[in-house]
Amino acid sequence: MSARIPLHKRLLVRLLITSGLIAVCSVAATAWLAVATTTQALREEQGQALADDMEVLAELSGYAATHPDWTGVAATVRELSARTGRRIALTASDRRVIADSASRGTSLPPSAAATVDPLHTDTYTERGAQVPGIDPRAVGPYRLTEAERVKVAALARKRQACFSQFGVRTRLSRTPSGRTLVTDAETGSAPDHVPDACADGLLNTPTPSEDKAVKEVKSLGRACLTKAGLDPRMAALLGSEPAGLDARDPLGGKLGTEEARSVQPCFDKARRTQLDPYVAPVAELFLGTGDTPAVLFDMSPGNKAKVVGTAGLVLAVTVAATALVATRLVRPLRALTAAAQQPPELHVRVPVTTRDETGILAAAFNDLTERRERLEAQRKAMVSDIAHELRTPLTNIRGWLEVTRDGVVHPDPALLASLHEEALVLQRVIDDLQDLAAADAGTLRLHREPVRCDELLQQVAAAHRVTAGAARVELRTDIDGEPWLDADPLRMRQALGNLVSNALRHTPAGGTVTLSARRDGDDIALAVADTGSGIAPADLPHVFDRFWRAEKSRSRRTGGSGLGLPIVRHLVAAHGGTVEAASEPGVGSVFTLRLPGGPAPQPYP
Repeated sequence: MSARIPLHKRLLVRLLITSGLIAVCSVAATAWLAVATTTQALREEQGQALADDMEVLAELSGYAATHPDWTGVAATVRELSARTGRRIALTASDRRVIADSASRGTSLPPSAAATVDPLHTDTYTERGAQVPGIDPRAVGPYRLTEAERVKVAALARKRQACFSQFGVRTRLSRTPSGRTLVTDAETGSAPDHVPDACADGLLNTPTPSEDKAVKEVKSLGRACLTKAGLDPRMAALLGSEPAGLDARDPLGGKLGTEEARSVQPCFDKARRTQLDPYVAPVAELFLGTGDTPAVLFDMSPGNKAKVVGTAGLVLAVTVAATALVATRLVRPLRALTAAAQQPPELHVRVPVTTRDETGILAAAFNDLTERRERLEAQRKAMVSDIAHELRTPLTNIRGWLEVTRDGVVHPDPALLASLHEEALVLQRVIDDLQDLAAADAGTLRLHREPVRCDELLQQVAAAHRVTAGAARVELRTDIDGEPWLDADPLRMRQALGNLVSNALRHTPAGGTVTLSARRDGDDIALAVADTGSGIAPADLPHVFDRFWRAEKSRSRRTGGSGLGLPIVRHLVAAHGGTVEAASEPGVGSVFTLRLPGGPAPQPYP
């Protein structure tokens, strides 16, 4: 029904529009306050916080790059905390605290600010950071011994003196591994021109420590290249420094770009594998305490007044808009409440004045009232029908007993048989009503057991064979295979018996009533077909209604209380099945029960 409501009339759309307007006002006011009062403060504080964060991350990454574990990092963490005024905590990947500047038991922030991993420093931006993301201070086995550092430094000073003789200004710098380099005084990179007299090659010759480390990394590189299906000889291109390769020309022009891309992952993996034992394990860096932000802002009294005033204005607009919308919504709801409080026998309706959700609710209320009125009429009709069904046999029994008591009629066997038949009719009506009451209350009990369909149909046919013979109607059974049911045999005989009784009652002499059973997928289909007068198409939807008869008169000439088919429907539903009727006037009717099939019982060993 909601699809027929115009979009602009829908309650949800109107509430969304109202909420949207309020939200726009709130956002606009908040944005104005933020821009007017805190922009500059945010910039200053956030800039300082970012610089502090980078300083903390760089220093801890350097510690991890130069130490194989975090044993002595607590002092560094406390010093950094005192310098930046921040709470700093360092934990392992499992949240085990390694070092914390806060007191024991202080909660950690919900998420880490960064990961400290000197072999994967994606956020480390200090000059000299390597292309693969390895901290330049992670030198491991490339670190020169004291004697090697002295020797290389002497060679560097000799090279610098040589450059000076040719008018080239240079300066000396030292790498994290301890190697002294001669660099251009202005650019800080290697000199563009090296005089022949200065190109002795001694300065760039690997030291024994570097030579050993290079052999190790080349071995790791060859293993990786071989596993990747590449030429292992490419590992010879790895140099004597742990630094990454040039991003513009990864292998110094010795390979093409595509070849460089293919071998680069193996070279990076080899370096990290070589350096891993010399660096501290990966750790998580936390800044701040609990859910409290690391940076706090303190607004001035004027700014606080602006916030309070704007918040009050937004609140007033919100209350006014909500009151207006609520008034329009409550009006039809009050009408529904007043109608619902009226006495039930009045069956009051409410006017449908809108096409939104409240209008649909009003229409549903009216439909409910109509159904309740219809059910009340059906209840009255049922009481009348029950009274009629019980009055007829009771009147007959009372009349015959009175004339017998007065001596008008002698109580011969024929009279007693007639009275017994009337008592049986009365008992059948009461039993049917009791079954229906149990089904309605959900107390209809079933005693399930494996039931052979052929035996079930034979028992029902045998019980009605005399009645069929008296009516000169042939009663047949038709079994396809050996289907089994998991059902209450007494209730199933009752359901099939009601259908057979109806079929015999409406089948003329010379006709046929057939009971059949067959498997239909996982279900068992039990059918009772007759060649009787059939049921009109207009009456077919009502055959399972209580006290309904195709013959509208109150005459019991054809028998039946109008409760047999409703009982069949309830019994089949209790077994988890369905019942359906098909009929063609003048040809006959077929009532089909579809029930879940059951397995055949296993024989005893």
